[in-house]
Amino acid sequence: MKIATPIRQLLCGAAFVAALASGAAAADDAACKTIRLSDPGWTDITATNATASVVLDALGYQPDVKTLSVPIGYQSMKNGEIDVFLGNWMPAQKSFVDDLNAAKAAEVLTKNLEGAKFTLAVPSYVADKGVKDFADLQKQADSFGRKIYGIEPGAPANANIQKMIEANDFNLKGWDLVESGEQAMLAQVKRAESQKENIVFLAWAPHPMNTQFKITYLSGGDAYFGANYGGAEVYTLARTGWSEKCPNAATVFRNMRFNIDMENELMGSILDGQDPKAAAKAWLKANPKTIEPWLSGATTLDGKPALPAVQSALGF
Repeated sequence: MKIATPIRQLLCGAAFVAALASGAAAADDAACKTIRLSDPGWTDITATNATASVVLDALGYQPDVKTLSVPIGYQSMKNGEIDVFLGNWMPAQKSFVDDLNAAKAAEVLTKNLEGAKFTLAVPSYVADKGVKDFADLQKQADSFGRKIYGIEPGAPANANIQKMIEANDFNLKGWDLVESGEQAMLAQVKRAESQKENIVFLAWAPHPMNTQFKITYLSGGDAYFGANYGGAEVYTLARTGWSEKCPNAATVFRNMRFNIDMENELMGSILDGQDPKAAAKAWLKANPKTIEPWLSGATTLDGKPALPAVQSALGF
């Protein structure tokens, strides 16, 4: 089944959960104890990986989070070296998904987040100067230093920006893409804001940058980032065969959904210096009803009731 048809995948996921409820699914064996997760170094995925890890720890699993760039992470899933990825942003990562489909290397477990977005933005004081659309950038090229600040090398969004520059769309030929990690990019935004200088950069939600800075998402980039200011949905992927081998853990991942407010809060705590798993544990303890649907139809690794195990680990 192809990842390009998520609705069919989700229907299959619902059927699978129903099968679990009827007792048709087998328990996980010991080989499923370690679950390898990929993290591209984005705070949102760090937050969701940490949340999943707290739950999995309580159920008797051993989550192993590996920090890998987006291309390496997908290649590792293709090679069978990564089990689950919580950060499949669509449509931005379509080319990677197409490659996985061609190799029959992965499946969608669920859509874990709606309402996300990802495109270029400027500080709102720059928008007040008339820069509100991709087409407005060239009009003030010198004030931007003809630079667009992206994220880490290899990120699909960076590739889209480079393609846009090379195609001379919006008359941007001659501009430079500045590749750096998320925190380095945001430090550059903070510096520019302190001097009220022009800067254009990749921005997305969920992320605390939306409250830390007054920013304006630029219109006009639909061809590169999608409609509605790069409106996105985030999916959970698993390598082909993993969910059949580890149906109980797969049930937890199929059930696990997030929301913008939750991720913003968790990401804010992490960016303030809190350990990701400590931040996730504190959030889950403060929002106990969240975990109940996540554990529906699941058990601990050794077959005991899941909810009491997680509640005990959280100190309820």
